[in-house]
Amino acid sequence: MLDGRYRVDGRIAVGGMATVYRAVDTRLDRVLALKVMHPTLAADVSFVDRFIREAKSVARLSHPNVVGVYDQGADGAYVYLAMEYIAGCTLRDVLRERGALQPRAALDILEPVLAALGAAHRAGFVHRDMKPENVLIGDDGRVKVADFGLVRAVDTVTNTTGTVLGTVSYLAPEQIEHGTADTRVDVYACGVVLYEMLTGTKPHSGESPAQVLYQHLHEDVPPPSAAVPGLPVELDELVASATARTPDVRPHDAVALLGQAREARAALSLEQLDAVPPQARTTEHDNADDRTSVIPRAARSVQMSLPTDGENQQQDPLNRTSILATPPAAPPTAPGPGRGRGRGRSNPRRGVLAIVAAVLLALGLGAGVWYINSGQFTKVPPLLAKTEAAAKKRLDEAGLDVKDVKRAYSDTDKRGTVMATDPKAGERIGDNGDVTLTVSMGPEIVKVPNLEGTPLAAAKKKLKDAGLAPGMTTRAFSEEVRKGSVISTDPGSGTKRKAGSAIAIVVSKGSPVDVPDVTGESEADATADLEDAGLKVKIATTRVHSEEDKGDVAQQSPKEGEKQLAEGDTVTLTLSKGPQMVEVPDVEGMSVDDATQELEDAGFQVEEDKGLLGLFGDTVNDQSVEGGEEAPKGSTITIEIR
Repeated sequence: MLDGRYRVDGRIAVGGMATVYRAVDTRLDRVLALKVMHPTLAADVSFVDRFIREAKSVARLSHPNVVGVYDQGADGAYVYLAMEYIAGCTLRDVLRERGALQPRAALDILEPVLAALGAAHRAGFVHRDMKPENVLIGDDGRVKVADFGLVRAVDTVTNTTGTVLGTVSYLAPEQIEHGTADTRVDVYACGVVLYEMLTGTKPHSGESPAQVLYQHLHEDVPPPSAAVPGLPVELDELVASATARTPDVRPHDAVALLGQAREARAALSLEQLDAVPPQARTTEHDNADDRTSVIPRAARSVQMSLPTDGENQQQDPLNRTSILATPPAAPPTAPGPGRGRGRGRSNPRRGVLAIVAAVLLALGLGAGVWYINSGQFTKVPPLLAKTEAAAKKRLDEAGLDVKDVKRAYSDTDKRGTVMATDPKAGERIGDNGDVTLTVSMGPEIVKVPNLEGTPLAAAKKKLKDAGLAPGMTTRAFSEEVRKGSVISTDPGSGTKRKAGSAIAIVVSKGSPVDVPDVTGESEADATADLEDAGLKVKIATTRVHSEEDKGDVAQQSPKEGEKQLAEGDTVTLTLSKGPQMVEVPDVEGMSVDDATQELEDAGFQVEEDKGLLGLFGDTVNDQSVEGGEEAPKGSTITIEIR
């Protein structure tokens, strides 16, 4: 339980700066994500400031495509943000699972990302760390931008002093070279992300981050069509505009790039928008033995986007299956200078190739090649998050069989839904092949063991053995439980929790010990008294002037009655250097007031001796310590008045 309000249920992800947990706000009874800064960084003011800046910046945006921040606070060493919880996956998960995306899907993701960044830019902020990991795609198809932890004001010049913030694959040249960032660095990063969505790979790669940084500085991002032949020139131009190495050539912010993206979409035909990338086609060749280069494949391919199991296709532009109604066409030639708008016109060579292909097929040549290359293979359809029954039905419709159904616990997948397939979605498999489904049993539920009286190390092991995680450890005095053993847990023993849940532990500090006052005692006597009370002693390396004799205890920390300590706790003793000797000013002949003031300013206390003759006098006749001699600072000087 964090801050007495947020119950942590499980860990979602770990980063270099913070860990994100799935949690429940027990006050409002809603699921949210807790981003908790690593305690080792909480002492760094700059990191804490960055955390708070993220909360304030995102709270100001209030945009439907930005992950919302509900709360920000601290609980001891734990500084946290309470954020909107998005059930789904990241764009990185999608790219890892599917590779290159259809242009429509890539634009369907890019546009809401640009809308979110555009709102940030117009509000005066730069994200500075755009990458697929920070693009969340909800189960309902919503796209949201997360992690504004590196956000800065637009008009702030960021000097990184040799350290570049962000992720090397998406850094703009000016971030690397000058360490400065404005809205155009987000535009550059979005161009790189678009390239990656269209091709399935990053534009720059190397064996070390330094090599990638060098390429950002000295090499243009290549056109996506160079990696995926047939991509429209409008998409090449969109990537080139966003990733121009000179910032002034790029769109000035995400709103301007969004306008260009929508213009590019409007210029594309339905066939171009829904074209399946080569690595996703059913004619993909796995090895050289499957290839044929002598049969021209001229017949045009027809792609059909099919909604899956009654799902709303508009809500999930990624959840589509593309099929080929006829053998695929030869890959289009990559666009050259001056080409692009005319690519939709008829090609006179296409008719000739079609006739040749028809003749060869009529003669029985090539038909076997088509069957071997494509006809005997299909692709595993996307089944994640579907019910077991719906997944089996979908496989049956695709001509595939269910080999086995495995069951596994999951904190994130709904009970009874598919959480994994083997082979994975999109992988090629022979017709009538078998697919193994892994169906979620929901979160594993375990009981919190009784740990009262158990030593801390053994208690942590018992929690792990029970499938739980040791949580925050606090310490308290206890008359009944010996020091170092568990007093209680939160939640208590016997409570049911999901496996992996963190269990807070309260450990005994033993019986409280009253601290004796050893001020003024010798070092040996003070040490003996404290050790007899069950405490340890530490002697401070520095000594101080005091009224105590030299070598005796001048100060102790903690003092008597200041706080209770546990057995084995330490008391620090500071020894005396003896009183500080100060020269006494000569005040004879002065008025009483002037003499008193001068002596007090020198650090002495003053006592008046008027006697019988000085009852009505106002002049100092004598002083107990002669002027010019030394006396302990703080001691009393008596002045005789006549």
